[in-house]
Amino acid sequence: MKVLALDYGSARTGVAVSDPTGTVARPLGVVERAATEEGIARVVELARAEGVERVVVGLPLTLRGERGAQAEETDRFVELLREALELPVESFDERFTTKLAEAQPSEAAPDAVAAAHLLSNYLEWKRALPR
Repeated sequence: MKVLALDYGSARTGVAVSDPTGTVARPLGVVERAATEEGIARVVELARAEGVERVVVGLPLTLRGERGAQAEETDRFVELLREALELPVESFDERFTTKLAEAQPSEAAPDAVAAAHLLSNYLEWKRALPR
């Protein structure tokens, strides 16, 4: 299953996509102001262009696993995506993805690298689920 991952931020949202087998994640780019009408339209365009079957949005929980103001903002963004897309949209714990992205040298935008780490973690979690 091909998946699009979003590392949501109010200013910049990193985007990554998996290969068709749902095995490998790669950074795709950045969407500016993703929660705006133009930003949502760009995410929808990317989802269609990449032929994804699911969208995963990073949920920024606190280190204690609690929801703060940023998680609430992300939940609102997820709802906007669900209204705009005819695909499943789910959130997934993104703790530490930004730190991992900062530690990894890459020519891709750090936000997109963070989205790729989020997607890799999500894909590993999905593979580990009992079938």
